[in-house]
Order: sequence, then C-alpha cells, then structure tokens
Amino acid sequence: MTEYGRGQGSEPWHPTDPLYGDQGWGQQAGHGQAAYGGQGQYDPQQAYGGDWDTGQQGYGYGQDPGYGQNPGYGQDPGHGQDPGYGQQSYGGQQGQNGGWDWDTGSQGQPPYGVDPADPYGTGQHAAYNGEEPDYYNTPGAYPPPEPPGHRRPQQDPGTGWDAGPDQGEEAFFNGGGDDEDDYDEGRGGRRGRGGKKPKKRRSGCACLVLTAIFAAGVGGVGYFGYQFYQDRFGAAPDYAGDGNGEQVTVVIPKGSGGYTIGQKLKDAGVVQSVDAFVAAQSADPKGKSIQDGAYVMEKQMSSSSAVDLLLSPKSHANLTIPEGWRNAKVYELIDKKLKVSKGTTAKVAKKDYKDLGLPDWALDHGSVKDPLEGFLYPSSYAAAKGMKPEEVLKDMVARANDKYERLDLEGEAKKLHLDSPWQVLTVASLVQAEGKTHDDFRKMSEVVYNRLKSTNTETNQLLQFDSTFNYLKGQSNINIGESEINSNKDPYNTYTRKGLPPGPIGNPGDVALAATLNPTDDGWIYFVATDGMHKTEFAKTGAEFEKLKDKFNASQVN
Repeated sequence: MTEYGRGQGSEPWHPTDPLYGDQGWGQQAGHGQAAYGGQGQYDPQQAYGGDWDTGQQGYGYGQDPGYGQNPGYGQDPGHGQDPGYGQQSYGGQQGQNGGWDWDTGSQGQPPYGVDPADPYGTGQHAAYNGEEPDYYNTPGAYPPPEPPGHRRPQQDPGTGWDAGPDQGEEAFFNGGGDDEDDYDEGRGGRRGRGGKKPKKRRSGCACLVLTAIFAAGVGGVGYFGYQFYQDRFGAAPDYAGDGNGEQVTVVIPKGSGGYTIGQKLKDAGVVQSVDAFVAAQSADPKGKSIQDGAYVMEKQMSSSSAVDLLLSPKSHANLTIPEGWRNAKVYELIDKKLKVSKGTTAKVAKKDYKDLGLPDWALDHGSVKDPLEGFLYPSSYAAAKGMKPEEVLKDMVARANDKYERLDLEGEAKKLHLDSPWQVLTVASLVQAEGKTHDDFRKMSEVVYNRLKSTNTETNQLLQFDSTFNYLKGQSNINIGESEINSNKDPYNTYTRKGLPPGPIGNPGDVALAATLNPTDDGWIYFVATDGMHKTEFAKTGAEFEKLKDKFNASQVN
C-alpha cells in the first residue's frame, strides 16, 4: 500500500459496506491533498493504469487545468516520471475514474461532476494555501474513510445477534433492542453520524402485563373447565342443616313448578342451588304437593329440610279470606299479618284504589263507600311481615278480575236484564250476605230478581234487606227496629231506597256467584231466617211470609 494508490492488499470494499460510494480512501492525502505539502485537488477523472491484481498502476501528476501551470506540481522530479506508476496528466486526455465495480473487475463511470476542482458540486473551486473547503470537518459530515487495511470487520446483517443467556436477558429487560433504523434514507438523513445509535428503553412492565394476562387466561380456562365439570358431572352444591336461624318470607306464585320454587328459595338465600332443591323435591313423595302462597323459611337450609318445611303448616304465612267478608274486616286481617299499625291497609285502599288493578266498569260509581268492595276475592294469599299492603291488595284484585273474566259478567248482565257487571257483582254480594247455606243461594238470587221487577206489587221494587242496612252501619245485627230502618235515607238502605244499593256489600264466593248467574224459577219473593241463625225459609205470597215471621218471633222468645 502506498500514498498514491493501492497495491496488493485486503479485499476491496463491497457495495454492502455503509460507506460504499465514497470511492474507497481515494480522497485522503494521495487524492484530495498533495502528498508533499501542496494543496492540489484530486482529479476525479484522472487516468488509472495498471492492474490491481498485479500491483502495477499508472499514477502521475501533470498539468492542472483548473489553475494553470503549477510550479510545485508541473514536473515533479521525484514523482512526475515515476516508472512504477506511469505518467499522469491533468491537462491532457483524462481517463475514466469511477467507482470500482467489484463484481465485474472494472471501473465504472465517474460519480462526480465534470469540474475536477469541485467533486461534490458545491460551486466552490479549490484554493491555494490550504483554503479549500474541508468536507470532513463540518457538523453532521461523514467520518473520513479508513484505508482498507484498517477497516473494522462488518457484521453479517443476515444473521441474528445472540448475546448469550445472560446478556440477552439483560438487553431485553434494560431496553436494548435492534429494532431502530441505522440511518434514514439519503446522505443528509443519517442519525448519529460517527456516534452510537440512540436506544429505545423497553419497560419491564410489559413483561409483567404479559405474564398477568397469561396467568389470567390459564386461570379463566381452569375455572370454567371446573364449572363445566361440576355442571355436567358434579353434585349440585347444597347447604347442610336446618338453617342459620335467620327467618325470611318466600312467596311462591300460583302454578309454580319445582324449578320456579327452587329459584325463589335460592334468591332468598334459603337453598344454595336450584338443582339441589329439585332433586330433594323429586325424592320426597309429597314434594309435588307444595302449594302457592307465602312461607316463613330460614336462610341456608339444606334442600331436603326446605322441602319438609314447605310441606309443614307451621311455615305457611298465608292470609285466607272467607266468603262474604266485608273489606273492612279484610283490611284488619292484612294489618295483622303484615305486622303494621291498625288502619294502614284501609288508608292505602282508600287513597290508591285506582292503581290496584280495578277494571274500568268498577270505577266512577257514585255514593260507593268502598270501590274495592267485592274485589278482595275469597281465597288464600301470601301475606307476611316485610310485605307491603298494596302488594297483597293487588294480588286479591287480580284474582277477582281473573274470576270475573272467566264468568263473563258483562255478557251475563245482559241476560239477567242488569245494567252492568257491577250490578251482577252487587247482586252476588246480597245473595252471599242473606243466604245461610249454599242450598239457599239460588232461591235467594230469584228473590232479588223478582223484587227488582217493575211488576212487583208485593214490595214495590224495595229489596228490604237487613244486610244492606247493617253494611252502612258497619254492624251485623238481626234485630233492627222498624223506626230506625225507616228513618234512614242512606242509598244503601234498601228499606227506603228502591233497587240495588250503590255497590257490593261484601266479597261473594264461587257458589254465590254461580247462583247469581243461575237463579231458580219458582216464584220466590219472600224469605225469613226462622231460627235467626242458620235456617232460611222462603215464601211466594204475603200470607206465607206472615207465617214465617211468626215462627221467627217465637224462636226469639224461647
């Protein structure tokens, strides 16, 4: 290797070299600057002779076309005629000096402009006395190229870097990485020219997050797998014992099956699972006989214990409404069952009766004392401490509506020559109140219809029922003086007011309703409870009626 060129030496730079294109180290002292103290500029179009393979190269200095005759370089006795390197002229015919094509073994076209004094096309000409621009001493410039013998070996970009078991882990957790670009496109876009690449620091939290996600996934799969196994093959979870002593009321709707009952019990905390309850109910011979209603249970009971308690009368928290009861008495019973202060349910009924589910035909009747009268249908209802009065009342009204719709009271009213279903219900309440036994109801129904007829000359459309007077008085008295009755002009007093009272006077049951829709046709128009309590006798004429009255008076003296 010499100052003026290359002889035999290391393998030439390959095009994959990052500095490929800078044309080797030809812009050092032997090219860019004169070797013997001058400031001559390297001529990019100088002629090269010889052969790199043999080490023979023509290399000389001649005339400088950019500066005329240079006494320092015109004819250099030591170098102008160099037998080892041949003759070179700056003023004569210029050779081609481009980048060396290492694949073909020949030189290509020169990569620089035609001005030999301005190889980078800056427009500045070389100056004397060392004043030419220095392209390697500016900010962001390339580092000077190194001679081939001093070049550092380049890593093979095609192979991955293996830092070993320790260094690789450290590089990963400390943020080291090789995902940064070495340089941007173009000469002016390189980063950190001559320096180290900036490193991206990768946080160790990423590993923790990935680990947590993986652990959660494994845990989720395991949990659902266990649940799947339990659902398909495992025994249903169940509490042990008869409960923890904490009581709770459970309301079972009408027509509920085992799964519905089990769900109600589970929601209340009585049993642990629906499946366990259904299995216990199926195992009990009487399990299918569990009725709807309210039950006082304990929390955390075994399923078998829950079934036993549901079948026991002591757990029932139901309220039973007998046939013919007036609403006032029903309200008192609801207060007692719900353990609320006396009069609470009556206040709710009076204030919120329009919101409890009454049908349209039951609303807006003048002089009615209680719009809910006749709609607290005689049956058994859930009623226990913790429930609200409106809940119980809504249940009762709903039960009555269902019954009346099935009986088609609207259609039956037309058949019976009544104005509305409201009047049918009123007649049924009178039949229920005046009849003593179920056998009396059909005859009593005929008495009502016969007295309402316009052709009635016996009573002149006056019903003359003690039950209506007792209703308005809030009493149940069979010994009422004529003067007291005849002096009262209340709309509910059927001794002084013709026709039906303004509304029902009680809650009729199934038998009274059926009798109202199917009265006898025997001509009955009078009746008397001859023993004052349990026996009712009927008459078709006034004379027969007077005999029955005498019989009643005789029973009262004895």
